[in-house]
Amino acid sequence: MDTNIETIWKLLSEINDPEVPVLSITDLGIVRDVKINDNKTEIIITPTYSGCPAMDMISMQIRAMLVEQGYNDHKITTVLSPAWTTDWMSEEGKQKLKSYGIAPPNPGHSVCSTELFQKEEAVQCPRCNSYHTKLISQFGSTACKAFYQCSECDEPFDYFKCH
Repeated sequence: MDTNIETIWKLLSEINDPEVPVLSITDLGIVRDVKINDNKTEIIITPTYSGCPAMDMISMQIRAMLVEQGYNDHKITTVLSPAWTTDWMSEEGKQKLKSYGIAPPNPGHSVCSTELFQKEEAVQCPRCNSYHTKLISQFGSTACKAFYQCSECDEPFDYFKCH
């Protein structure tokens, strides 16, 4: 079978993250590279968090897609360094998160907290776009999210944490 890197990337962009199904694994930025040597395909992935429970499912989805498309000689390599960062997410992926009701990572915005004058992230509500939001819990529906509530529209929402 003639193996084409662009074809593999396109196929990978059709695999959704099991924890945030609105995002593909390429939107999320966990697919670091695709290599082809002597017709053997290697997919290099990096988890969003060390020990992320979704990585086993993602690896199985990648394997199933490769076999289904006839790429039987393949290898999936997990690389932990450099560590994944929300900077690797696509802009399209961040917009998909917002449309889905999850505030996307926003590393450039911070506000000064009155408690001990600490700087906190200014998190925009994905529903009404207000920055008048408050952290409810550092832990949201998954380890990569925090739980917030908007002071304007009173809606609770997940925030995809920056790191």
